[in-house]
Amino acid sequence: MKFLIASDIHGSAYYCELLIKVIETEKVDKILLLGDILYHGPRNDLPREYAPKKVIEMLNPLKEKLLCVRGNCDTEVDQMVLNFPILADYSVIPVGEKLIYATHGHNFNENKLPPIAKGDILLNGHTHISKCVEYESFIYMNPGSVSIPKEGTPHSYMILDKDKFVWKNLETNEIYKEYKI
Repeated sequence: MKFLIASDIHGSAYYCELLIKVIETEKVDKILLLGDILYHGPRNDLPREYAPKKVIEMLNPLKEKLLCVRGNCDTEVDQMVLNFPILADYSVIPVGEKLIYATHGHNFNENKLPPIAKGDILLNGHTHISKCVEYESFIYMNPGSVSIPKEGTPHSYMILDKDKFVWKNLETNEIYKEYKI
């Protein structure tokens, strides 16, 4: 099964539209969104073409492909307008012999671990910084941010195909990081 993994759209119609084009091009089976879908939050500047209603219109037709976890900016009000569940704190996805623990990152992250087993993968967004680090007891991954990347990282997403993670620049579709489990 091929997954597209993205985080932190923050209501940007511009970057959500780019993401939709990538979803079509990549021909993915499922889309995993790691939270902060509609609202930009009080700490972030408004993203390019901030238009949450347009983001709703773009994502709702994809409801059968979408898996989501709740970000710190996602609320029950957002759930009322989205036709797919967004309020789960985490999701566990088996990949081969490992488990991926997917969460937004505001509650569990590389410094505050959820109950994961040795060798499993912690996957979260929230920081807006793409990352891949092998720790002694787990692997940490972050796809970065679709709309508001930080620390010089690109607008980005990840592809998980079988046992390989690939980080791609959303604007150029160039690969800039890979990890095989």
